[in-house]
Amino acid sequence: MSILALSASHHTASLDLLAELTLVPDQRAKVLTELERSAYVDEALVLSTCNRTEIYAAVSRFHGGLEELAGALSLVSGVPLTALQSGCAVSYDERAVQHAFSVASGMDSMVRGEQQILGQVRSALTEGQRAGTVGTSLNSLFQQALRVGKRVQHETAAGAAGRSLVTAAFDQIGDLAGRRTVIIGAGTMSSMAAATAAAAGADLVLVNRTRSKAERLAGTLGAQVRDLSELRSAIADAEVLISCTGGRDLQLGVDDLLGSGLRTVVDLALPADIAPEVAEIPGLRLINLASLAEGGYDAASEDDLADAMQLVADEVADFLAARRAAAVTPTVVALRTMASEILDAELSRLQSRTPELSEAERAEVGKSMRRVVEKLLHQPTVRVRQLSSESDTDYAGALRELFALDPQTVRAVGGGDLGRE
Repeated sequence: MSILALSASHHTASLDLLAELTLVPDQRAKVLTELERSAYVDEALVLSTCNRTEIYAAVSRFHGGLEELAGALSLVSGVPLTALQSGCAVSYDERAVQHAFSVASGMDSMVRGEQQILGQVRSALTEGQRAGTVGTSLNSLFQQALRVGKRVQHETAAGAAGRSLVTAAFDQIGDLAGRRTVIIGAGTMSSMAAATAAAAGADLVLVNRTRSKAERLAGTLGAQVRDLSELRSAIADAEVLISCTGGRDLQLGVDDLLGSGLRTVVDLALPADIAPEVAEIPGLRLINLASLAEGGYDAASEDDLADAMQLVADEVADFLAARRAAAVTPTVVALRTMASEILDAELSRLQSRTPELSEAERAEVGKSMRRVVEKLLHQPTVRVRQLSSESDTDYAGALRELFALDPQTVRAVGGGDLGRE
């Protein structure tokens, strides 16, 4: 099996297309259900955030697998295949590993070095595990991706900066001390925004469709709570509005905000919560994903980012080396199994031809023959693992050809394909 990734992100697609491709939990589950029926996809995982929608899969064939991934995403999202062709990037095998590690470490994010993505990757892995679509290949890949992300956070200046879209937006808002700030939503990003605003001394008001969620958050931050139906009165005397719901049923336009006291409006949702035309209201500044993307807000210096990316590159190399070494193991086991079977057959023949030997003598002959076989096989099997970890040369294939190993035996030992497409 090889790893295939189909990715739509701020690097490849417009925000409008990303909004169409943003998948809620039920939609992500439907994608996984569709891929379970695929003849070419053995495992699958879906990652969908405000800046990316990606499908990772373990596939038996590249072209067949890609068609299945694109078809499932198109079917569930309603986005035509033609739009996916122009708005998605495809990574295969080693490049897919590189991409997964870059994403989990925040090196592929709009704000490079941001930490929120690590939790989103962990959630995507958990969803796939619960759906039963994550097996050995994707589990090992993403468990390692999570470890890489943690290393970048704790061992590099880029990760230690702890930036996110929220902090990038707050840098543009300016001083919030004493300013009435209304935050719509009570999810992960809204909670982060609320905590940041409270720490900055804002006069905080939380607005949410489900009041109980907002009340739980407000209780920890000392904020006021309003129902969504009270939004207009909540913003009447507010200076700052921050919205992070990403719900398709919330869309605030010029008429909703005109006449309020708002000076700054921040929209970190995808699909957008606030119409871009709001920026035309005199005296009001709109900060949204588009303006943040244009601003190129990174969490650290170029040198710090280079250090983090080198760590990711080293981890990718180590992961691929370990995978290549592991791939040769079934062939090595099959070779040793064949040698053992030949040895047992020869010992059986020896017993029938030399009835005069005692049991002790036969046992000593057997030990000697096994030591000879072990010494003959030891160096080649150690070297084939070492050489396989260092290059893409198919040493396992060479062993299979040289010793005429039974392909079915190798498959039985490895539980899968002999090699990649």
